[in-house]
Amino acid sequence: MTSRRCLTLEKDGHHFVFRYCDGREVDLLATFVAMAADPDSEFDWFDAAVLSYQIGQQASEELDPVG
Repeated sequence: MTSRRCLTLEKDGHHFVFRYCDGREVDLLATFVAMAADPDSEFDWFDAAVLSYQIGQQASEELDPVG
């Protein structure tokens, strides 16, 4: 069964919530890129980098649960 994940970001009164399924991380990264590239979006490249890092951390913890 595929598990669902959630990432959230609060910034300057905006609340971003990203829900995705395991294995769809690449699609989520593409969403970050599209949002950061949009000049009308409050979501910027730093936000994309922070959330991308969090995805990597989650994956790393799953591969090495002992730490």
